[in-house]
Amino acid sequence: MAARGLITGDDGLDRCAWHGNLEDYRRYHDEEWGRPVADDHRLFEKICLEGFQSGLSWLTILRKRDAFRAAFAGFDFDKVAEFGEEDVERCLADAGIVRHRGKIVSTINNARRAKELRAEFGSLASYFWSHEPDGSERPQIVDFETLIANPTTPASVRISKDLKKRGWTFVGPTTVYAFMQAMGLVNDHIEGCFCRAPIEDLRRRFARPAA
Repeated sequence: MAARGLITGDDGLDRCAWHGNLEDYRRYHDEEWGRPVADDHRLFEKICLEGFQSGLSWLTILRKRDAFRAAFAGFDFDKVAEFGEEDVERCLADAGIVRHRGKIVSTINNARRAKELRAEFGSLASYFWSHEPDGSERPQIVDFETLIANPTTPASVRISKDLKKRGWTFVGPTTVYAFMQAMGLVNDHIEGCFCRAPIEDLRRRFARPAA
């Protein structure tokens, strides 16, 4: 029997249990979640979609991700920064996405703030990776109990505070930590998940972007 927080797939592999063996969710767990990302559009997409997730499940957002990409110009923040009220109304009429005015307006605002970050740091990637927590801030063992007990971390609190100072919205510390987990700034595949060791190897070999 798999340990708490793990689930065994029909392929015999133990994985973090949160995907529930749903095919699309399991594929996201295996192929995306936790792999280090340095692409600015993907980073911007994820921080925005985590904001849309607030109050919902990530699976809901994942299944709408293609529609979100179509609505927000592939999360090209140079393009989204130019959106106006007509685009807000267009998104509000789009049944394929989460039609929440505040979150739509936030995405446009955050695109403008993303351009400012890029101008200062050279890229979004260099900004976010400069906040990667060091080993002293990480638990010695990443297990189910540890993750449940820590929905935020000192690093996610720091990033959240800094982004808010810079005018970003819908970037609370829980949202930021989920972003960090997904984009590989931490490896939160739990002990016993078959992805944990390969992700750790990817993180070791990953070239951190410099400002």
